[in-house]
Amino acid sequence: MSQQLWTEKYRPKTVDDVVHQEEVVNALKNSLQEGNLPHLLFYGPPGNGKTSTATAIAKQLFGPELYKSRVLELNASDERGINVIRTKVKQFAQTAVSENPPSKGKYPCPPFKIIILDEADSMTVDAQSALRRTMETYSSVTRFILICNYVSRIIDPITSRCAKFRFKPLDNTLLKERLQMIADKEGITLQDSKVLDRVVSHSEGDMRKAITTLQSASRMFGFSIAEKHIVEISGTVPEELIVNILKLSKEQDVNVIKKEVERVIKQGYAAYQIINQLANYILSDHCEVKLDDLQKSKILLKIASCDKCLIDGADELLQLLSLVSFMAQTAGVDSDGDVSMY
Repeated sequence: MSQQLWTEKYRPKTVDDVVHQEEVVNALKNSLQEGNLPHLLFYGPPGNGKTSTATAIAKQLFGPELYKSRVLELNASDERGINVIRTKVKQFAQTAVSENPPSKGKYPCPPFKIIILDEADSMTVDAQSALRRTMETYSSVTRFILICNYVSRIIDPITSRCAKFRFKPLDNTLLKERLQMIADKEGITLQDSKVLDRVVSHSEGDMRKAITTLQSASRMFGFSIAEKHIVEISGTVPEELIVNILKLSKEQDVNVIKKEVERVIKQGYAAYQIINQLANYILSDHCEVKLDDLQKSKILLKIASCDKCLIDGADELLQLLSLVSFMAQTAGVDSDGDVSMY
């Protein structure tokens, strides 16, 4: 079994290797053939190939020899302030480059450098304003590739200077095919089809997260992986526990509710994970609790309120108690003995 990170080992090496982003790939291939690249802005959900595409572009333009000297990679979530733009980015951007490097015959080697700014939506507004001025001033010798999840967090003066490309969420079938290919190459046996279903569900469309989960499971449990192994390492709450929390909605004894909620918290599960999975379960087709659309909407509104409180630093036990108590206040049992909400 390889000790190398699988996310790096199976990262796309060229733009053609990027899957499920046909429109983006076709547009970029034309720019690569001409060796003339505009400022680029890649946006979309995490783990769907934005950073891999950016690095593949740079490697296809400059080759391995010039990559380190011609390409600057920064993660804007770590270096998000204006000082980074004024120092590190500006110093790299203003440096001129040779028009006839040794690799000119093998690769296009255009006469400019590339700065890849990952998670650019984490940058402060002041830093983005400084970046806009840098992009304008040094556009003749430097091209920028900005990568973000939320394009709405990038100021208009920057977006207007970039060619924007939206990266679509990856299809679950595509995720499973890729994971199965990796498992086969690494000699990993998946005990049943539910293993990949669980990995894909946990990753929420994030290929990087899915591959990391699979590799973590292989390192902890060896060459044969079962669904329970994925549950153990992913930190997800078992579905039985989610169902039990929902069934507390028919319980009218506050002491029983308090005791059960405390038991759940003591097991070490994060409250935000519980309520997020609870929301997904309520919306799923296999939810065991009968709820109409109005009832679901009321519960989901309460879940959203609790989620906001948790983000603001509220106590996990109190928020989970608040949610379950809310459901219990409006819960009843129908004539068949099934839980219903009214």
